[in-house]
Amino acid sequence: MAKKKQHNAFWKDIKFKYKLTLTDENSLEEVGSVYFTKLKGILLIVILLIAIFGLASIMIAYTPLRNYLPGYMNSEIRSQVVNNALKVDSLIEVANRQNLYIMNIQDIFAGNIKADTIQSIDSLTIIRKDSLIDRSEREMAFRREYEEREKYNLSSIGQRSEMSGVLFHRPTQGIISNAFDAEKQHYGIDIAAQDGESVVAILDGTIIMSTYTADTGYVIMIQHNQDLISVYKHCSLLLKQQGESVKAGEAIALAGKSGTLAHNNPHLHFELWRKGKAINPETLIVF
Repeated sequence: MAKKKQHNAFWKDIKFKYKLTLTDENSLEEVGSVYFTKLKGILLIVILLIAIFGLASIMIAYTPLRNYLPGYMNSEIRSQVVNNALKVDSLIEVANRQNLYIMNIQDIFAGNIKADTIQSIDSLTIIRKDSLIDRSEREMAFRREYEEREKYNLSSIGQRSEMSGVLFHRPTQGIISNAFDAEKQHYGIDIAAQDGESVVAILDGTIIMSTYTADTGYVIMIQHNQDLISVYKHCSLLLKQQGESVKAGEAIALAGKSGTLAHNNPHLHFELWRKGKAINPETLIVF
């Protein structure tokens, strides 16, 4: 009974009418009046909120304002963003080429490079002395790090049996012109190949180095499973960049004779490393 009385009192209170009167200040004459209840006030606020929400939804759905909200960008705007990003990348590449071009001209005027020893200014871009020295030092540091870390590791004994189930691809077509000889610090084999012959990855892996050095020319390194690293030197052209994943048998470079240590004839110097130790590729790969 008490709950019923409270319920009736609530509805009586919410439906109770209030009068809002407008009075002239000078004459105190009643200009107008408005009757309202709490229920009407609540309904008015709800209707106003619904109207604002509906208006905002219409503006978002049918005006360009939606493009400023996360997740509402249309395909046209997305396409423009992608195109602008590509243009920025192209401009950065052009700017880098222009900087190298200017640096090459400065070297020629400074006498660091003799003008009669080059074919074109653009040809100096890939053989700048400072970049070659830096890259060569990075490669040597990389090799020293591996050798120092694994020089006391004797687990390479029996590696042939561990690799018995692995199918290796031949890195390139050709005959072996210079065999593996660790005593003479020849940590790989030389494969006589035609100029421009495809060089392929021996196993699946990831490119960890793709660069040019003064001694080894165009060189590319691949990190494989089983702690293997394959090295391909004296290439004429690199087809992959650092960080790319490659499949076994996929072309990664073209054979050539780049670098000061290369022979007169095109060939591929191929090395195979495991846990910091050089492996004779002929023990694992059929040539």
